[in-house]
Amino acid sequence: MAIMVWIGAAFSVLGLVGLFYCIYVAARAKREGLKGEDMQMRLKGLVALNMGALFLSVIGLMLVALGVFFA
Repeated sequence: MAIMVWIGAAFSVLGLVGLFYCIYVAARAKREGLKGEDMQMRLKGLVALNMGALFLSVIGLMLVALGVFFA
């Protein structure tokens, strides 16, 4: 079950990298001074990536918990 823990940890790290990327893109858009519809267009594409990264991180944490539980 140790492999499940390592795979889960890798998923969690990838999810966290994705979340930090989303934060970076949103902060960059704010620094550029985008307003209204321009900001909405930039963030609309970011929402799907944010949800996917969060999902990947949660699945990874579940795998880690199951790997520890079954070990």
